[in-house]
Amino acid sequence: MIIEDLLAKRNMTKYRLAVAAEVPHATLNDICSGKTRLEKCSAETVYKLAKALDVSMEMLTEGGIRETKRERSFEYGLPDYLQHDLDAYKEGLKTKSDILDCLWGELYGSINMAEISEGVITPEHADYLRQKYLWKGAGE
Repeated sequence: MIIEDLLAKRNMTKYRLAVAAEVPHATLNDICSGKTRLEKCSAETVYKLAKALDVSMEMLTEGGIRETKRERSFEYGLPDYLQHDLDAYKEGLKTKSDILDCLWGELYGSINMAEISEGVITPEHADYLRQKYLWKGAGE
């Protein structure tokens, strides 16, 4: 996320940013965790954060919008077999399927096939899908 990148470049903590921007620490945590999208925040909040980070408001919001669009594009236009397995896995998560482990395996195999065997998705694309659905994002 762009805020975390800016914090790292400035050697600044989220807490210090929250204090400098006069934004509640909980709000900043929600933004950084993805619970709250920056582009949905009030203009005042974005202005305060941008000012404290010494960047333009546009830089903060456009960076978030580009990241969101990129992530959305990673879940569409997939090869049919991968789209099928992704949809089946999402449905399995939603319905708490008894065969979720099988669906997980099918999705894992399809991601690998699309990336490694066929080269129809990039390694970045494959890693995004694995991280979101198979590792940390599973069941959230």
